[in-house]
Amino acid sequence: MKKLALLAVAGLGGCVVQAPPERIYVHTPPRVVYQQPPSPPTYYPENGQQQGSEQVVSVYVEPPLVQPEPIMVEWAPPPMLVEIPPPQPYDAAIWTGGYWVWQGNWIWAHGRWAAPPRFGYCWVHPYYENRGGAVVFVNGFWAAPGVHFIQPSLQIHLTFATVNPGVIRGPRPIGPDGVFIPAPPGSVRGLIVPAPIGTSPAVVTGAPPIVREGMRVHIENNSNNTVANHNTTIVNNVTIIAPPGSTANGQAVNRSIPAQSHLAAQMPPVVRAMAPEPASTRPIPSYSPGHGQVNLPAPQPVHFNNQATPSPMPAPMPTSAPQYGQVPQHGQPPSLPTPGTMPAQPHPAAASGISVQQHPATPLAPEHYQPQQQQQQQQQQQQQQQQQQNYNPPPQYRPNEGTPTPAPQRPVSMPAYPEIKPVQNVPVNEMRMRQEPERKANPVQIPAAKGPAREDKEKLKEREHER
Repeated sequence: MKKLALLAVAGLGGCVVQAPPERIYVHTPPRVVYQQPPSPPTYYPENGQQQGSEQVVSVYVEPPLVQPEPIMVEWAPPPMLVEIPPPQPYDAAIWTGGYWVWQGNWIWAHGRWAAPPRFGYCWVHPYYENRGGAVVFVNGFWAAPGVHFIQPSLQIHLTFATVNPGVIRGPRPIGPDGVFIPAPPGSVRGLIVPAPIGTSPAVVTGAPPIVREGMRVHIENNSNNTVANHNTTIVNNVTIIAPPGSTANGQAVNRSIPAQSHLAAQMPPVVRAMAPEPASTRPIPSYSPGHGQVNLPAPQPVHFNNQATPSPMPAPMPTSAPQYGQVPQHGQPPSLPTPGTMPAQPHPAAASGISVQQHPATPLAPEHYQPQQQQQQQQQQQQQQQQQQNYNPPPQYRPNEGTPTPAPQRPVSMPAYPEIKPVQNVPVNEMRMRQEPERKANPVQIPAAKGPAREDKEKLKEREHER
């Protein structure tokens, strides 16, 4: 045992204890791969191509002369379409149409210029209301003087309107309850834009498309509005407000837009979803519950980015303005002359009341409509050219060439008056001529009238003479 202990001590004395090698841990960061972010979803077609071509029925609608009954529809109207109104043909014309109406399905009521059916009538815009996930709709109409729009009561019982066979139902309105207008062109179907009563749907024509709720229309209470008789305020401008998260381009919106329909429809659109022209100029009656179904034309494709195919033009409308109450022949709205043949007129500044109208059957691109100033300049140039062609300079006098011959003058015809000839060789006249010198040599003395004072003077003179 002692030997083993000695050997163990000797062994321990000769061993060298070494520390384990130091380990260095190097942290390698994960490899970062940069990928292109996914493109935002496309909610409207690009380059003129539409994903799943959209087709709509486009017609002219004859507005009623009284407020129609409200109806209830299961789903929201589609986003707005783009219409470029032609110049106003006459001062009394009002732009009506240009919005969605119900005829067993949401169809497009094409816009047109029209005169009020009677003197003093004004145009009332259509009414859309989100009531519990359904749409209460009242079509636009002509209101008599002193008649105002009556909002449908909440206590009224409404049943869903009849749907035409084969119609595919759309999404219910997406947004808060209350009055609204359809979403801007190219927006997600079902979205609505809250707006005050009486707002024209055309005010969102130039707004960007929306992908979620948040856009709304606000009335400006400032000096831009006009106060008419009976303390009635005429709204000249409205403000469109939208947060950046609701628009398709991710940008906030805060813009002032004209409240009148024809001015708002002329705003440059972000998405050019051009409304197709109606196949017929004959208007259809407004929808009325309980009446039979109206024969509608075939749906037409919606052309994006103004890739619309031209359609035949109807006969031009006479330039004279129709009188109040005048009904066009055959029930057809008179068409308007094209911008090239229409005389230049000052473009009116716009209004919020909008209106049975006329519209050319071919949708022309905005660049085809020349500004009024350019048309006036062209007409002035044409007049100056005609004057220069018809101008005949007067003859110039040159000493070497003699006196210029004057231009022949047109004889002036004078009225024939009877000739007045003096009377001659009359004995009475000759006697008067001989007596005239004698009268001048011996003037006739007219005795003065005698008064009492004159008689007294004469008596005094006689007495003195006698003395």
